[in-house]
Amino acid sequence: MHVYLIRHAHAVDAEEDPERPLSKRGQEQVRTLAIFLKPSGAFRPVEIWHSSLVRSRQTAEQLVQRLRLDASLLLMPDLESDADPRAVARRIKAVTHPIAIVGHEPHLSALATLLVVGKTEPPTFAMKKCAALALEGVESYWMVRWHVSPEVLG
Repeated sequence: MHVYLIRHAHAVDAEEDPERPLSKRGQEQVRTLAIFLKPSGAFRPVEIWHSSLVRSRQTAEQLVQRLRLDASLLLMPDLESDADPRAVARRIKAVTHPIAIVGHEPHLSALATLLVVGKTEPPTFAMKKCAALALEGVESYWMVRWHVSPEVLG
């Protein structure tokens, strides 16, 4: 079982647009991540869960479009920055197919730390904007397969 954690890409400031959609920089971040992921085929979720916030949904939509994924986009509760990661961890346990979760900090770092280390503090991972972390569930534990951030991609 694979879980891909992705922080939403850069968004415009609230003063510019209170809904905070992706900025041009954020759209470029998603494009760069997709260009990196596409050749390997290492990113193949069946579902992509996203938060209720526009920047999360847009990041998920652009990944599906740019990678030509046949993945369902699902709005999920408990993916906002202040949500308890244990709720999502319980939901993940019930899934048997690869999923991607597009969300926010510090929630994603806490979720990754919970899955890999077994507790949420201190955070073991830093999820920069449009970073992707691939985890693989093996028996009763999770291990890191790969972790990439846009700034290392160029």
